[in-house]
Amino acid sequence: MSSPCRLVVLISGSGSNLQAFIDKAGDADHPFEVCAVISNKADAFGLERARKAGIATAVVDHKAFDGRDSFDAALMAQIDQFKPDLVILAGFMRILTGGFTRHYLGRLLNIHPSLLPKYPGLNTHQRAIDAGDDKAGCTVHFVTEELDGGPPVLQASVAIEADDSASALAGRILHCEHVIYPLAAAWFAEGRLRLDGDNSLLDGKALPSSGLNHNLSQR
Repeated sequence: MSSPCRLVVLISGSGSNLQAFIDKAGDADHPFEVCAVISNKADAFGLERARKAGIATAVVDHKAFDGRDSFDAALMAQIDQFKPDLVILAGFMRILTGGFTRHYLGRLLNIHPSLLPKYPGLNTHQRAIDAGDDKAGCTVHFVTEELDGGPPVLQASVAIEADDSASALAGRILHCEHVIYPLAAAWFAEGRLRLDGDNSLLDGKALPSSGLNHNLSQR
């Protein structure tokens, strides 16, 4: 039996997506293991989630460095100690340099809380509401040098209700994130998902420009 795919997860906060990976790791449908969790903030609650699960943790404080390049170099050195097959950005609130994204190209995934290419950047839920959209959602994508611009893999959406607030919408979308993010990582772990230039390939076939749509029974 082959060994599970090794994941290093990067976080900055509570780590709810991290918890989804911890809960699913190693089951029949998710042949990966979380071998380390690294945060740029020592007080990130996600570090406690990792410790409770017996997962190695590390902190690389961006404030201790004089710029993005030196921080990213230290972060890469820390990540590479754990010899990951795949690096997962799970609420990691730092803009990464081109050197970092090139180093992990094809083995670096992120989840963004919008239906990309709509609403890269911040405040995605309020922007969708303000635009009068009828739905919002989240997108798993490979990370490239373009912020939130790497090839999408998987999306899930929820309806925007007439009286929705950004926080209520965010809560429903977070449930979707907890399903589709580990699923995309499982595809990678199984050797089914890979990056090929500007495309995400699943089972050797290019995925749609917005990624596959994963239907969830979300209100």
